[in-house]
Amino acid sequence: MLMPISVPTYTVDDLDDLPDDGNRYELLDGMLLVSPGAELPHQVVTGRLLLRLGELLRPWPDLLVASPGAIVVRPKTQLEPDILVFRSPTDGLRWESVHEHLLAVETASRSTVVYDRDFKRPAYLDLGVGEVWRVDLDAEAVLVSRPGQSPDQPHRGDLLWSPKGLDRTLRIEIPPLFLGL
Repeated sequence: MLMPISVPTYTVDDLDDLPDDGNRYELLDGMLLVSPGAELPHQVVTGRLLLRLGELLRPWPDLLVASPGAIVVRPKTQLEPDILVFRSPTDGLRWESVHEHLLAVETASRSTVVYDRDFKRPAYLDLGVGEVWRVDLDAEAVLVSRPGQSPDQPHRGDLLWSPKGLDRTLRIEIPPLFLGL
C-alpha cells in the first residue's frame, strides 16, 4: 500500500521564523530551498561581477544593482539571486515594490548547481526576469539564459549584454572575474 508523502509548504512570512544560521532560505511556490553560505571563490567572483555591473550602469541611476537581491511574489515565492539588476521602484523601497528585474545572476557551487540550474533559472524567466546568468566557477564561464532561447549559452571571453530600455550594449570581460582563483 502506498502512503502519500506530505511535504510542508511555506509562505514569505514564514521566512522570518527560520534560524539565522548562515544558510540562505528561499521559497519557490511554497517549496523551501536551503543552501549553505558561500565560500571564498564564490564571493570573490560575485563581488568582481557586482563591481563591474555597477560601473557599467552608473550612467543610468534608475538601474540598481544589489547583492544579494530578492524577487518577492507573495505569498509563496522569494528568491535571492547572488546579484540582481533592477529598475528602481516607484512605489516604495521594498523588494516587493520592484517590478522590473533586468538580470538575475547565480554563482554556482557544487551545493547549489541543481537548484540554480533546474529550479531557479526557469523560475526567474517565468517571473519575467529579462536575463539569467549562471557563473560556473569550474568552467570559468558565464552561462546565459534568455526568454525564448536555448538555455545556458556559455560565454568565456566577452559577454555582451543589452538590457531592456538601454540604447547601448554593455561588455563584460569574463576572464578577469576568475583571476587568481
